[in-house]
Amino acid sequence: MCSSRDTLRGSVSSVLDVLVVGAGPVGLTCAAELRRHGTAVRLVDRLPERLPYAKAVGIQPRTLEVWDRMGCVRAALEAAVPLRGQLLYRDGVEQARTELSLPDDVPYRFAALPQYETERILEEFLARFGTRIERRTELVGFEQDEDGVTVRLLHAGGAGPPAEEEVRCRYLVGCDGAHSAVRKGLGLSFEGGAFPEEYMLGDVEVDWDVPAGYGVRSTRGGTGGAPDDTLVCIPLPGRGRYRVSMRVPAELSSARGSENVGDGVAHGLDVRRGPGLAEIQAVLDRLSPQPVTASALRWSSVFRISHRLVDRYGRGRVFVAGDAAHIHPPTGAQGMNTGIQDAHNLAWKLSLAVAGGASPGLLASYDAERRPVGEEVVGRTVRHATAGGVHTDPEDAATLMLREAQLLVGYRGSAVVGLPDPSADGAGPQPGDRAPDCAGLTEALTSYPLRLYDLLRDRGHVLLLYGGDGLAELARQARESTGGAVTACLLLPGEEASAENPPHAGAAPPPAPVYRDARGEFALRYAVGAPTAFLVRPDGHLGARLRPPATEALAAYLTGVFGG
Repeated sequence: MCSSRDTLRGSVSSVLDVLVVGAGPVGLTCAAELRRHGTAVRLVDRLPERLPYAKAVGIQPRTLEVWDRMGCVRAALEAAVPLRGQLLYRDGVEQARTELSLPDDVPYRFAALPQYETERILEEFLARFGTRIERRTELVGFEQDEDGVTVRLLHAGGAGPPAEEEVRCRYLVGCDGAHSAVRKGLGLSFEGGAFPEEYMLGDVEVDWDVPAGYGVRSTRGGTGGAPDDTLVCIPLPGRGRYRVSMRVPAELSSARGSENVGDGVAHGLDVRRGPGLAEIQAVLDRLSPQPVTASALRWSSVFRISHRLVDRYGRGRVFVAGDAAHIHPPTGAQGMNTGIQDAHNLAWKLSLAVAGGASPGLLASYDAERRPVGEEVVGRTVRHATAGGVHTDPEDAATLMLREAQLLVGYRGSAVVGLPDPSADGAGPQPGDRAPDCAGLTEALTSYPLRLYDLLRDRGHVLLLYGGDGLAELARQARESTGGAVTACLLLPGEEASAENPPHAGAAPPPAPVYRDARGEFALRYAVGAPTAFLVRPDGHLGARLRPPATEALAAYLTGVFGG
């Protein structure tokens, strides 16, 4: 259900590769990743400026890995603060202390960063590619056909009346939130429901002595064991600064207000009815584990929570990502991070399609791979919110922590990943799994060890060839059959490389950069001893694991992604 063509005021643009609607973290990630792969992009947003709200604040380790691959993680690490755990109180008594611990081979930890800082970092990264947000620009309709999408934009930035523009693009991506105009225009269903409770948020400073880096969840007992009052505090950058959330008092409830959600999706912030310091202090007086005074209120809001999922993540040449596709409780900080990975999964596939180098089924794999992830996240966060928090999950603690960190997301069985390696006997990452990091790689011209992620950073598809010099033909095949879209790296076991003992001493120059697995960490993490080829996709997931690394098997996989 898309708008009809009208007579338009303003200009008609030439054909654009991709138009991204919505400049939050998801839209910025999508646009930046498209630009990184050389795709022409416009990014539009109806807001006049970045909102100064610490809405989504939890940054999962997997998101930091995504930003590492893109090349912008350093700025995030410098702006964020660590999340070390959570202190759980009931009726003022400490009940438990949850530690956010992960295995040593995971390169990043849990972090907190206000959403406006996340957007600033991604916006500055996008600007490196010469692309900037077009603000005060709203999508008001679109039509698609076999060759592209015709979009109507309304620009409200000038001194005169709003100007309309017709844009012709090859693909359209809606990252425009829970009330997405793209989703509505595409006619996608958005089934689910809403929680009856209302909550309020505040960005404040408190003067308690809670250990740095720990969140606080404090409840007061109600009937039947369920709490009737809840306070959740998440640390933010700055001395004593927290984002606090709690139930809304009656005087701020929408039952007394005038909230009107025109599309029936009761989800998101309403800053018109934000609490003041007095309302926040009243909750702290009831629920804080120690006497505390709140001050320096930066912003506050009332918000509602819904749980909904689209029936599909796209149709034809139009796609949705992030809150436009899935909304759910904020428990566990899953939403923004899931949306960022939606965008990361979609962008490289769109870039190949724009360049004419995608197989017929590649774009369809976006829905096939990401919708099950969205469905699982919606279900899990609803269970956690209903039960009283992540800590109530009965899953093994170590597995639960990896799941919350989004390190267990995988695409096994996808039509565009290879078959499992039967010789691995279930050990090591298989096609569709996240490609884990490892350390201890060496090369001849550096005196320090490298990480595997150093080899993957700012690259597209990477073919890792482990186990010997006889893999040169595969490196050449991957490069030539994809027009240079695949970069190959040789990984040799054993003795460290050095300037005096280069890995190809006495032989012809290798067809790809050569590294030594000097500590054996790659062999351990990837459960490999014999020659094996690993194809790592641009989104950091394994596309193929080939043992033996035969040219026919590699050709079959590359055809499934890049086409014949």
